[in-house]
Parts: sequence; C-alpha cells; structure tokens
Amino acid sequence: MPDQLQNVSPQPRARLTGVVYLLYFLMAIFGQLMESHGLAVSGRVCNILSTLLYVVVSLLFYLLFKPVSRSLSLVAALFSLAGCAFMSLGLIHIKSTISPLWFFGLFCLLIGYLILKSTFLPRVLGVLMAAAGAGWLAYLIPALPLQLSHAIMVLGFVAELTLCLWLLIMGVNVERWRPQASTANASIPIEGTPSASVD
Repeated sequence: MPDQLQNVSPQPRARLTGVVYLLYFLMAIFGQLMESHGLAVSGRVCNILSTLLYVVVSLLFYLLFKPVSRSLSLVAALFSLAGCAFMSLGLIHIKSTISPLWFFGLFCLLIGYLILKSTFLPRVLGVLMAAAGAGWLAYLIPALPLQLSHAIMVLGFVAELTLCLWLLIMGVNVERWRPQASTANASIPIEGTPSASVD
C-alpha cells in the first residue's frame, strides 16, 4: 500500500473539488440574482442545483481530508449533508425550526481544524474556515447587530471562496500529502492480516 501511494497524486481530486466548489458559488449567486429580478422559479432551480453541488463538495472534502482524520472527515461531511437537507426543506417551502447554519457552521469549524492539522494545505486557510464556522454559529444569535451580520456573511464568503480558489489553482502539497496518507492507510487493518495486540 505505501508503494502504491507513492504513485498516487491527490491533485486531480483537489482540483475537481475546487471546480465543483466554484460551480456551487456561481450557481448560488446566479440563483440569488434570478430571485432578485422576480424570476422565482429559475432562482429556485438554481438554488436546488447549488445545494446538490454542495453535497458533492462535502463528499469530495471527506475524501480529501480522510488521510488527516477519517472519523472527523466523516463527521464534517455528515454535518454538511444535514445542512443541505434542511436547506432543501426551505427551497420547497417546508418550514423547519432548525437552521441549516447550525450544521454548516460546525462543518466549517471541522474543515478548518482538519486543514490546521493537515500538512498539505496552508494553515491560514484553516484559520479562515474555522473563523467562518464560528461566524455562522454567531450569526444565529438573536438580535445580532446588522453590521456584524453583514461582516459574518462577508467572512464566510471570503473564507470558502479562498479555499475554493486555492484548491482550483494550487491544489495540495503532494510531497506532504503522501506521508500523511501512507500513515493513515497503515493504521487501517487489512482484511485477513492479523493485527498486533498490546498486552
């Protein structure tokens, strides 16, 4: 397995994540523009497509950060998928007392932590994503000042777009990704292979 990992490059997956992430941003913005111009049906279709794209982004993030922590990557993906599910309810006019931002905030926090713990992405991206996650959770505070709400929205947009563009243009540091991926795979018992026990 370690020998095979030496020949595997994470760059195609990282770039694919950046592409899908960018398509999500473009579709979400286009949907808002449609709705602001009175084209509610077209805007709703764009918002549904953007939600589906974010589902794909969530799954790609799970695969990308699995070498850092399989369990935390899975939890982050589940939070994001739950947020997408609750967001979809709003798109089809089903009211829910639970805001999707609870899940997206926790998702961004975990992604920020995974980036900070990784060795193959700049730590500043992790700081931005963690700050964005904390911001989305703070956004849910009742009677939050309008200016602070706007600042949180800008922070979240900038953090996610920065990560998107970095993955699209720069990808990941392959030389640092491979040792981390090798270590993660080495810790997973192969079926039929006896695992060492500690007395």
